[in-house]
Amino acid sequence: MNKLEKYGVSIPEILLPKNVDLSSWSVIACDQFTQDEDYWNNAASIAQGKPSTLNLIFPEVFLGKGDDNIRINKIQTTMNEYLSSGVFAPAQKECMCIERKTSYGRTRKGLVVCVDLDSYEWKPGSKALIRATEATVPERIPPRMKIRNGASLELPHIMLLANDPDDILVGGALKLAKKNPPAYEGNLMQNSGSITGWALSESEAELHLEKTLEQLKTAGTDSNGDTFLFAVGDGNHSLATAKAVWEENKSRLPSDSPVRYALVEIVNIYDEGLTFEPIHRVLFDFNGEAVLEQIQKNLGGVILDCENDESLQKAVSNKEEKGAVFGFIYIKNGVTCRKILKTQIRELAIAALQPVLDDIMEENNAKKTQIDYIHGGDEVIELGKTIGNTGILLPPISKESFFATINGRGPLPRKSFSMGEASEKRFYVESRRLF
Repeated sequence: MNKLEKYGVSIPEILLPKNVDLSSWSVIACDQFTQDEDYWNNAASIAQGKPSTLNLIFPEVFLGKGDDNIRINKIQTTMNEYLSSGVFAPAQKECMCIERKTSYGRTRKGLVVCVDLDSYEWKPGSKALIRATEATVPERIPPRMKIRNGASLELPHIMLLANDPDDILVGGALKLAKKNPPAYEGNLMQNSGSITGWALSESEAELHLEKTLEQLKTAGTDSNGDTFLFAVGDGNHSLATAKAVWEENKSRLPSDSPVRYALVEIVNIYDEGLTFEPIHRVLFDFNGEAVLEQIQKNLGGVILDCENDESLQKAVSNKEEKGAVFGFIYIKNGVTCRKILKTQIRELAIAALQPVLDDIMEENNAKKTQIDYIHGGDEVIELGKTIGNTGILLPPISKESFFATINGRGPLPRKSFSMGEASEKRFYVESRRLF
């Protein structure tokens, strides 16, 4: 029996490329730069004629372009070619401990393991060990299933969050692994920083994981006896797809089939190199004052004026506030209005705000295009200075209340938060056998 089964974890048989330049082998997660074909065309130029994970994934920018089946067949053929032609070194049963330095000067630590898909659930109300953090759109799963079903290789861009204030899991594993030389190191393509990986052998990994996961499991168990061990930070739809493929195939596969598991990177939510950024909202063709009043009616709080753009952003991002502070910017009678709504809300702000916005949209028969999701505060402010637009700034994401919020209310609305900038997302390096 797998000693780690009760934690929903197992030690994978990892495949690494041999004698390969990481700057051409390693490609960013397929769900990034979905509006930027130039990024992916540049990646293709860099990887041309070389072994590359670009040839093993389906960049989502190209999904639905009319050649999906051709691309999927080519991906699965290339997987088999790479396996038979010696691109990979022999598989090793081990975990990978990584340090990722981004182009923003941040360093993030990670631990690559397998997780049991029977221990994961994305549906609201789940009390599984591994849970979604944002709402999952079921319609997005079937197209991705076509890619994974029958694929001989799996490459992960899923990142799970551990609620680990003392950094015993990932940080502890990295200290053990660093006693050995790196298994790989190199620069990432398109000026995205660098990455180094150290292997942690099966025996060392098993001992370390059993000890540290038991501590995290105890800390993550609530008064009802439900344990919340990992939260999906990135790649929720990919993990949901992996589960759907397992459910479809489990009746014909052995219980220990590789398809039952998914390769992921675990990251400590308190890692200093991991930034949590709110995703702001902008409404189009709405009366900004009416929007603000309706939100206040639902959320309570006090409306105050702000003098300028700087004071607006400063008020919203003030971490000393005990309750959530929302910022609003809109035009009224030709004048730019800057307002804040100070509330007593203690949970993650977007969990309270989005249902109100949904109601506003529905009551006004608004189209989906009348709301947008913006990462940068400066962009929200500039958009709010156009007549008919209402910019809404959200406060910083609290890491301390993150797990408690998910445990209490379930997944957050879609587009609730971002883990770093686009180029800081996971790059493919490791893989493992699947079907």
